[in-house]
Amino acid sequence: MKELIVLTFAVPLLMAFLLPTISRVSFTLSKLIAPLVLLALAIMVVCIWNFHTETFVLHIGNFIGPQGIVFYVDRLALLFAFAIFAMTLLMWPWYFEKDESSDTRTRKLSLTLLLVAASAGMSLSGDIFNLYVFYELLAVASYGLIAAGNKKPAGNSYAAAFRYLMISALGSVFALLGIALIYFQTGTLNLAHLSEMKELLNNPAGLIAFVFILLGFGVKAELFPVNSWVPEAYMASSKRVAGLLAGLVSKLAVLVIIKALVLIYPQDEARQLLLFLGIAGVIVGEFSAMKAQDMTRMLSWSSIAQLGLVFIAFSIPGKAGMLAGLAVALHHLISKPAMFLIAERWGGSLQNLKGRAQSSPIMAALLILFALSMVGIPPLPGFWVKFLLLSGLSAQQAWLAIAVVLIMTVVETNYLYRVISSLYSRDEQQSVTSRHRTADTFSALILAGVLIFVSVQVQTVGQALDEIAQDAVDVKSYIDLSLGGGS
Repeated sequence: MKELIVLTFAVPLLMAFLLPTISRVSFTLSKLIAPLVLLALAIMVVCIWNFHTETFVLHIGNFIGPQGIVFYVDRLALLFAFAIFAMTLLMWPWYFEKDESSDTRTRKLSLTLLLVAASAGMSLSGDIFNLYVFYELLAVASYGLIAAGNKKPAGNSYAAAFRYLMISALGSVFALLGIALIYFQTGTLNLAHLSEMKELLNNPAGLIAFVFILLGFGVKAELFPVNSWVPEAYMASSKRVAGLLAGLVSKLAVLVIIKALVLIYPQDEARQLLLFLGIAGVIVGEFSAMKAQDMTRMLSWSSIAQLGLVFIAFSIPGKAGMLAGLAVALHHLISKPAMFLIAERWGGSLQNLKGRAQSSPIMAALLILFALSMVGIPPLPGFWVKFLLLSGLSAQQAWLAIAVVLIMTVVETNYLYRVISSLYSRDEQQSVTSRHRTADTFSALILAGVLIFVSVQVQTVGQALDEIAQDAVDVKSYIDLSLGGGS
């Protein structure tokens, strides 16, 4: 069954190109068949998880690494693969604007499948150049989805996509330069082989290569200072696309950076750089979110701040950092898309939120739930996430990072409280109507259910994440399996 893991990226890629042909026969069929395929792939990933409890490696074409293409399938990769399919199903573009042609609608569906295929490839690949190829494929899909936004005037979407394209293209150049420097010094790009030769990269040129990779892949990871595209892109695109990019795509870019950090660059200098950029991202993101007068812009800057927390967590060495980083990343993956779906319902200026809870009590209650978890109110998962983060930082005596996390939590509480209090304030005019979409409410409710489930089963979930983190930092096993061909 383990060979079926190839289908996680092959099937969505094939469907992305077949969908326009299917759409010519029946657009309704094309709209429904893709989610069914994603559901089947999600079930397949769960079955692989259950049948293959041990990590295994798949050598494409039976070429043993480092010469061949290697897929390293551990529980971390399977977790992200499942998250890709599950989150895409929840954020699937069920709704379209009335003035959109069938070709435009089909294009959105195909680009979403292309994004899924690239994301699955990134979660499994054990070669840094293949990661780059999948990353570029994901970038192409992201450009198209942002450009296909529904903002008026239409030029806003194109301008945001072009700005994203330019910054991302610069990031791609940085990433390619970093990969080239690594290859020039080691003669290989296989992650396991590089891990055996990491001493060759423990020099200024090797650290420069890490900086290039960090900035290159950091564009989509919303890493400071290459994240200036985020607010405009998320405002121009539909909130389902914004939630998919913020919740899912950013985590896959983080995953690439973490693979490089754990396997190739375990040096303290690399972790200190990650910590510094993470702290800067948190500060800039939270203060910008506090000043924002638009709900989508506020959530965009808040997403940047949360990704900063992810980088701070992963700067902690060993299993403690991996566990804290995974917890922060997964919490953001659940909470932020749901909050963007809520923003889709109200949207616009924060002034328009006055009294909206009266007409949308369920969505208002969901916003409160996710906001409380984001700031870390027990017993919600956000509390345990920040507890893990602060515990790891305390063990490293990173007092500055601890102070930043605590102070920025106060800032975050301030602007989220402002939004919630506005929702429940009295507004006699009621001049702004909310956009009611059943699918948005349904998706937000499912994500809220996941949040509550984790709150109830926090010990079980914590143990599972602890085992995943332990496997993820086991560099010796990664090398033996990838280069030895065993499982």
